[in-house]
This record gives sequence, C-alpha cells and structure tokens, in this order.
Amino acid sequence: MESGTQVTCRYAGTDLEGTYITDRDGKAVIKLNSGYNIGVDPSCLSVVAPPEATEAGEMAVEQNASLPQLSIISTGGTIASRVDYRTGAVTSQFTADDILRAIPGLADIAQFRAEVLATILSENMTPAIWQTLAESICAEIKNGAEGVMVTHGTDTLAYSAAAVSFMLDTPAPVIFVGSQRSADRPSSDNVMNGLASAAAAISDLGEVAVVMHGSTNDDACAIHRGTRVRKMHTSRRDAFQSFGMEPIGTVAYPSLDVTLSGDAVRRRPDTEPVLAATLEEKVGMTTFYPGMSPDVVDAFAGYRGLVVCGTGLGHTSAPVIASLKALIDAGTVVVMTSQCLNGRVCDRVYDTGRDLLAAGVVEGEEMLPEVAYVKLMWVLGQTTDTEEAARLMATPLRGEFGRCSYNGF
Repeated sequence: MESGTQVTCRYAGTDLEGTYITDRDGKAVIKLNSGYNIGVDPSCLSVVAPPEATEAGEMAVEQNASLPQLSIISTGGTIASRVDYRTGAVTSQFTADDILRAIPGLADIAQFRAEVLATILSENMTPAIWQTLAESICAEIKNGAEGVMVTHGTDTLAYSAAAVSFMLDTPAPVIFVGSQRSADRPSSDNVMNGLASAAAAISDLGEVAVVMHGSTNDDACAIHRGTRVRKMHTSRRDAFQSFGMEPIGTVAYPSLDVTLSGDAVRRRPDTEPVLAATLEEKVGMTTFYPGMSPDVVDAFAGYRGLVVCGTGLGHTSAPVIASLKALIDAGTVVVMTSQCLNGRVCDRVYDTGRDLLAAGVVEGEEMLPEVAYVKLMWVLGQTTDTEEAARLMATPLRGEFGRCSYNGF
C-alpha cells in the first residue's frame, strides 16, 4: 500500500478512518483523522481513496517589509518541524517560508530570515555547535536583526541558552524556543510558543531568554532568563521553570502582549554585541551520592574543570574530599553546586564544608549545576589562571545568581 492512501480500519471494536503511513513491526501505522497514530493489523485495512498527488511547489509567504526584522536559527527540534502525513516523518524546516507556513501568524509580527544551523536531536548538541550558534546569532544582530529566535529541542535547550548567555553579550533579545509536543498532535504547543517567542524577540528585552508555555493552559508563555531555567517535566507543555528568581516576563496569549519584570535586562539599540565564544571542553560534571567511590572523582584527572553536585549546602563524603583535593592540587578548578534546586551553597556551616573549602573547592552559589558546568567551560576558555577562574566563577556575570536568594526560594 502506498503512503498517503486513505483507509478505514477496525481498532478496539471501532471503525476508524485515517491515512496509511507505513508498515512497522508487522503493524500498519495509521494516522487517524484526529491526528494520533495507531498500529493495526494490515489485514483489517480497506482502501477508501488513493493518495493525493503531491504539489510541485508551495506558494511563497508574503513578508511585510515595514515590520521589525527577526532572524530564526534552527538547530532541530519539534517546533521547527513539519509532519509529512504521507510518510509520518518529521522534517526540519529549511526556509523562512517553510517556518512561516508552519506557524501561521508569524508574518503578522515581523519579517523573517532563516538559517538552518543544525538538524539534530538535542542530546547530540555539542560545545562546538554552541560556539557556531553564538557566532551566527552575533552576526545576525550585527546584520540588522532586531531579535533572534533559536529553535531547539527541549531536552538540552537550557544548556544551550546558558552557554550562549555567557558567550554573547547581546543588546537585543535572543529567544530560545521549543515545543514539547509535535505539530501533528492536537495538544501541540508549537504555534503558541512560536508566536510568543516572536513577540518577545521584538520586545524591549536585551538578554538571552527561554520562552515556553507558562501553564498547561493556552493563556500565557513565561520568559525565563537563560541562566536560571530548567526543564522540569518530560512532557508537560509548561515543563520549563525559573529557579532562584521569578520569570523575567510573560507573553499573554492570544494578545501577545509582553510584560517584562524589573529584573529583565533592557534592549540597548546603540550597542554592538560582544562575542567571546572560546570554550574549554575538558570540563566534567558529576553528582555525589552516598557510598560514592573516590575512583569516580579520580576519573577526572587531567580535566581543567569539574562541577560537583553535592548534597544539601554542598557536601561530599570525606574520602571524596581527599580525591577532590588531589584534583585541585593538580590544577583542576572544582566548583561545588547542590542537588537542591533552590537555595545557595554554603560550605561554612559544617565541618565537611570547611574541609571542602580548605581543599580549594569553589562555592557555586545558587547556580544550577548545568549552568555552573557551561559557565566553567566558558571561564576556562577565557583564562588559564586558576585563581582568576575561581574569581570569575564566584562573580555573577549573566544573572546566573544573585547576591541574595530570591524571597521564598
């Protein structure tokens, strides 16, 4: 049977209509008219109509030259994808027209130019791609873009947002956006997230941020600082949450009205972006757990940096402290963070913490471990002086921590 054939089938005692996609593992994959895919016995299929002929081309989307200029840089992920109902495949969009067709309404917000930087699953993101991404964003802003949207898979989106935050001092909005549910699902969040991110990208914001659903309803998207956000749920549309501070703004839906908090960095129209994209990739991260062998720490010998996710205020066991000291004595910068998502590392309360400080461990303040990880990569890319690296890690550079913890956190 050819992909795209209209069929009827019987599933769970019910007659259903849909589109044949392919055979897989002995089952025929059918996309129902509701948008969901099911697998059925091929023998139950009846052909209703052959597949429609594929159009030779698609009409270009007219762009309004009087609207602000935005750039979309795609790295892959669901939001920048389109489902081919004939094959069931999800493909990334390649041109501005493709994206404008995939997210109706964008053309009413701005005029767009688009670049495909990568078409990867987000778990395949690398520091090298972060560097290329920061360079491309910088070039787009220098080339007149009033804001940049980066479409990204959600699993490592927060890592990339934090990495670009440190590599690029931007005077214009740089908005990372993704989609938790693919465009072919009735509950997809791609359109709302895309429209809200475009609204944020033409707003008065002047920093790197993540724009995603703010609740399970279609009422508003939250604007999160790029160094304070984490994905907190595997599939909920409001999976992304800010830590250590409230979101720096919201985008109401469907009005797309943008509200920025007093903490949000504002746009600086007369300022050029500053790029410092060098990263040290010989940096590791590990989580301490009860009974952890010092051998785990020893495995990072030769690394220039290591982030440890410790317990509570930032602790490890005594045997692990000895191994950390050996690393530090050999020239590795070791930064302590906490497994607690809220609160600040303080190694001055208990003897274990004092021993860690005596060994030379740098307190990671209230940074999320993954933010400390990409910051340490960036810091060690800027200096070979371990004392200077420790000073920079203890200094807030992109709002990754404050001098005081946010009230209530």
